[in-house]
Amino acid sequence: MMLLEHDAKTLLAELGLPVPPGQLVRTGDTVAATSGAIKAQVPVGGRGKAGGVRVARDAAAARAGLDAILGMTIKGHKVMACRVEDLVDYRYEAYLSFALDAGPAMVRVMMSPQGGVDIEEAHDDLIGESVALDPAAMRDAVERLSATLPETVRAAMREAGEALIAAFFEYEAILLEINPLFVRADGSWIIGDTKLSIDENALERRPRLVRVIEENADLYPEAALKLALGFDFVRLDPQGDIGLITTGAGLSMQLIDELVARGRSPFNFCDIRTGQFKGDPARLIQVMEWIAEGPNIRSVLINFFAGHTHLGEIARLLLQAMAAVPQLKAPITARFIGNGLEEACAIIAAAGNPIAIETDLERAIDLAIERTRAEAVHA
Repeated sequence: MMLLEHDAKTLLAELGLPVPPGQLVRTGDTVAATSGAIKAQVPVGGRGKAGGVRVARDAAAARAGLDAILGMTIKGHKVMACRVEDLVDYRYEAYLSFALDAGPAMVRVMMSPQGGVDIEEAHDDLIGESVALDPAAMRDAVERLSATLPETVRAAMREAGEALIAAFFEYEAILLEINPLFVRADGSWIIGDTKLSIDENALERRPRLVRVIEENADLYPEAALKLALGFDFVRLDPQGDIGLITTGAGLSMQLIDELVARGRSPFNFCDIRTGQFKGDPARLIQVMEWIAEGPNIRSVLINFFAGHTHLGEIARLLLQAMAAVPQLKAPITARFIGNGLEEACAIIAAAGNPIAIETDLERAIDLAIERTRAEAVHA
């Protein structure tokens, strides 16, 4: 998960890294600053080009900037808060990042003497190398790469790179990107903007990260949900027309990939973890309620593989959940496979077949898409 810039900078500052002073501002909050950069807090890049970053030279401009940005939508994310940050006097903008490649346990170290919103267009200046996931190896890479940069930013990039390695490991980062890294006239540096993505599996080992999420649960709804309830539900496309109820991250991603490849727009990712049901439909009810909130939901596709959990129990819980969420009127298709399939089919049939059951994944996907189109015609 990507942390909001404000929280990422707060965490980096706690480790002693230089960041501009700033405050988090929500709708209706009083703004203490009389000037500064007004920056939308959403977990995506490209905020500047989307109009989510403004520079204010006085209090009135700061308030106007907040009024313009708060409530806007950037890449599907509604802006619920802004960071108001002191402006920085700098001479150069550079780029620095560390990105984890989990498969081979390597880290990609990247640098450029050019940074800012147009970094994609400065790819000819980007240099990098992949090294072992090891602080010493990463420090050696920073030393080698920075030595090839212009003298104007060389020392700052070396110092910043070495300082950021500790943060990368402290927060078990997947990505730590500084763009831009501001370099002042005296050669000192300060973090202009940052992306800090962490492995959610590390939360149980990182209480500081847990506090960040809990203190701003409305800004991290999916992560807060996982901490509170123990399963994953992520809205991928608020305008998506197919809701997913799946057990296992792999099964959910498989469905998402298949649907996108067929030109469909899945509403959500879901790993509901049937092993935790314990005869209680609460998780299913919660997920169905969230899916029912989607304004364009035309079909629901379930993908359950039953190992320890019996499909007969799942069928009963699904029927209970459907009765508890009558607002979810979209047709439901279920791909069932595993332990208790025959019993599950009998239970659904006895209830009047409110769920279309398929054992073949391709046929289940085809049927869900078919029913989506039919619902769209009838809407």
